Amino acid sequence: MIGNFPITVDLPSEEILSSCIHCGMCLPVCPTYNMTFDEVSSPRGRIRLIKSVLEGSLEITETFIHEMNFCLDCQACESACPAGIKYGSLVEAARVQIENSDKVSQLSKFIKKVLFRKVIPNFRFLKFLSKLLRLYQKSSLRRAFYKIGLLKVFSKKLPEIDKLSPKISYFFSDEIFPEFVEAKNEKRFRVLFPVGCLMNVMFADVNKDTVELLTKLGCDVIIPPNQTCCGSLQSHNGDMEIARTLAKKTIDLFVRYDFDFIISNSAGCGAFMKEYGHLLQNELAYAERAKVFSSKVKDIMEFLYENFDISRYEFLNNSIITYHDACHLAHTQKIVDEPRKVLQQIKNLNYVPLNEATWCCGSAGIYNVVKYDYSMIILERKMNNIKNTNAKIVLTGNPGCLGQLRYGAERFNVDVQVLHPVTFLNKIISNGKI
Repeated sequence: MIGNFPITVDLPSEEILSSCIHCGMCLPVCPTYNMTFDEVSSPRGRIRLIKSVLEGSLEITETFIHEMNFCLDCQACESACPAGIKYGSLVEAARVQIENSDKVSQLSKFIKKVLFRKVIPNFRFLKFLSKLLRLYQKSSLRRAFYKIGLLKVFSKKLPEIDKLSPKISYFFSDEIFPEFVEAKNEKRFRVLFPVGCLMNVMFADVNKDTVELLTKLGCDVIIPPNQTCCGSLQSHNGDMEIARTLAKKTIDLFVRYDFDFIISNSAGCGAFMKEYGHLLQNELAYAERAKVFSSKVKDIMEFLYENFDISRYEFLNNSIITYHDACHLAHTQKIVDEPRKVLQQIKNLNYVPLNEATWCCGSAGIYNVVKYDYSMIILERKMNNIKNTNAKIVLTGNPGCLGQLRYGAERFNVDVQVLHPVTFLNKIISNGKI
C-alpha cells in the first residue's frame, strides 16, 4: 500500500512528472484530451490528480472521480510515453480507491458486485441469463417496445444502449466442442484455448472459427471444461480482489494440462492473462506458477505470425480490407505489426491502412454504456476514418471492438462488414471467400 491506495502502484518521480510538463507526447494520442483540450483530462493531468490523492494532499473529489471514469484506459499514452510511465496501472489503482470510498453509492456497489462477482464468473448462470436475453432479442416484445417507445420512458439513451448490446449467439462455444480437438493435419503444437465469458455467449462463432483454424494449421486444441472468467473485466472496473481470485482459479484449472501455448482471441483477456505474473507476484503459492502461465499466453495473431506461413492462400474477392487495432492488443500487448504481416501474406489481398488505427473505438469495456455520449463522439471519428478507406471489411481482434464497430456501421451509415481476423482467415483457408 502507498498512501491512501490499497494496492501497490509505481508512482512516477517528481523529476519524471516535471519532464512530462515539457514533453506532452501523450496529448495527441489521448482521445479524451482531444475531446476537451482540458489539461486535467490528459494523462499527465490525471497523473497529477492521482499523485495528490495517493499522497493525501487531495481528497477524492467529484472531479477526481469523473476524470478516472472519463478515461478510457486505452493506454495509448503508454505507447507514446518516452519515460515508460505505466499509466494504466495508476488509473486502475485509482478506480479501486474510488470503489472503496464512500463516494460511490451502495446501490452502484451492489450492482457491480452482483455483475462482476456473481454473474460473469458463473458460466452456468451467465448462459442461463444469456438465453433469456436471446429470447428477448428475437421476440416481438422487443419490437413492440421500440414501436411504442417504452424504453425511452426509462431513459432517452436506453434504446440505443439496447441496440449496442451484441446479439447472443445461437450456440455457446463451450457446448459444441469436446475437451480435446485433434489437429486435422500434421501435428505441430498442443495449445489450450480459453473460451472467455462474453466471447462464449456473444461471439461463439469467433471461438468456433478459432478452434477450426488452429486444427487446420496442425494444432491439437484443449478446451478445459468448467472454465471461469479470466478476471479482466473485474480488474478494469476496480475489483482487484475478485480479479485475483479468478486468476488463481484459471491457473489451477489450466495447469492440469500439458500444452505448449495458451491461445487467446480476445485482446483484453489475453492482455490480462499476460499480467498474471505481476498480479500474483506477492502470492507465495502462485507467484512462480503465474509467471510461467503468463509466459505461455499468446494472442492468436501473434501465434500465427511467429509459427505459420499462410502465403499459399488466396483471397478470392476484390473488396478492400482494413484493420483496426484493439487497444489491449496494440498498447498493452504491443502487438501492432504482427496481425498486418499475417494478413499481408495472403495473395491478392487489397489492404488499405486505416488512419488513426490505434485510436480507441470508444468501447473500452463498459465505457460505451456508462459514458455513452462520449463513446459516440469517439466512435464517429473512428467510423469516418473507416469510411474514408472505402473498405468493405474491417478486421479487429477484440469482442468489445467487434460490437462497437458493428453498432457504429449501422448508426453512422457506413457500408462495412466487421469481422475478427480469425473468422476472416478461417474462411479464406476454407475456400478463399467471405
